[in-house]
Amino acid sequence: MTSRPQMIINTLRENPDKKFTARELAKIFIERYADDLADKRINPRFDTEEKFIAQIAAEIGGERTVRAKQLCPNVTTREKPRPRLYYWSEIPLEEDPVINEETESESVNTAGGFSEHDLYPMLIEFLNKDMGLYCQRIDERRSVNSQGSGGNHWLHPDIVAMEPLDQGWDESVRTCVRHGNDKSVRLWSFEVKKELTRSNVRKCFFQAVSNSSWANYGYLVATSMSSGVEPELQMLSSLHGIGVLLLDVEDLYNSQILIPAKEKADVDWLSANRIVAENIDFKNYIEQVGIYHQTGKLIRSTWNK
Repeated sequence: MTSRPQMIINTLRENPDKKFTARELAKIFIERYADDLADKRINPRFDTEEKFIAQIAAEIGGERTVRAKQLCPNVTTREKPRPRLYYWSEIPLEEDPVINEETESESVNTAGGFSEHDLYPMLIEFLNKDMGLYCQRIDERRSVNSQGSGGNHWLHPDIVAMEPLDQGWDESVRTCVRHGNDKSVRLWSFEVKKELTRSNVRKCFFQAVSNSSWANYGYLVATSMSSGVEPELQMLSSLHGIGVLLLDVEDLYNSQILIPAKEKADVDWLSANRIVAENIDFKNYIEQVGIYHQTGKLIRSTWNK
C-alpha cells in the first residue's frame, strides 16, 4: 500500500520540470495507484468521478504535504497566489516562493457538481485537522418545529464546533479554570453556501448573523464568490462581526479565512437555549460542551461526523 505522502514524492520526482495542483496530482494518483485507492473508491459517498477526484485532492493537503516534505526535502510548494502548486526542487528552498499577481479569477474555489450537503463533511474535516476544532452537524430536519410554520426560520446553523482552549495545559491550571469563572472552550457556528453572488450575498450573510447569534465566532462559508462581492462582505462583517471562509473542494488545505470573525466574549445562552428546545442535534452538542467544560474529557466518538 502506497501512502499519500509517498505518492506525492514519487510523482514529483518523476516530473521534475512540472508544477501540479492538488487536483492534477489526484488525477494521476487515481490512474497510477488504482489498487491502493480501490477500497476508498467503492464508498457510496463518492458516487461520481468528480467527487472522487475532489476527495483525493483534499487528502493531498495538510498533514500529507507536511509528511511528504519531512520525508523528502525536494518536495516544494508554492503557496501564493492560489491555488497551491506542488513541484520538485533539486536544491531545497528555505522558504516557499511567493509570486505576486495583481488579479485572480472572478470566481474562485467552485464546488463543481457538489451539493451543499456534500460540503458538510469536507468542512468538518478541514475545521478539525487544520484548525483544531471539534465539529458536529446540525440537521434542521430533526427539529420539533414547536413554533409552527416559519418559526425556526434562520435558526439552525449547518455546522457547530467547540474549540478546547486548555489542551496541553497543566492539569492544575485546567482544574482551576474549570472551577473558576474563566472559560476553557470557545463555541463556533458555520453557515454553508455553495456560491456567494451579488444577488444572494446579503441574504446569506444575514442568515449567518441570525443562526450564529449565540456563538463566540460565527462564519459564512462558501466555495465560490463572484466578482464584486468581497467589498460588500467586508462592509457587512465590519458591522456585524461575521467572518467569511472560502472552502476549496479541490484542495481542502488550500481553504482560507477571507475575513476573520470578531470574537464575542460571552456565549448568548438564551439564544442557545432556543435552539436546544427545537433541535436534538444542537442539544447533543451543548451536552458535549458541558461534559468537556466540567471534566476536561473529549468523547471523540461524538465529534467530527
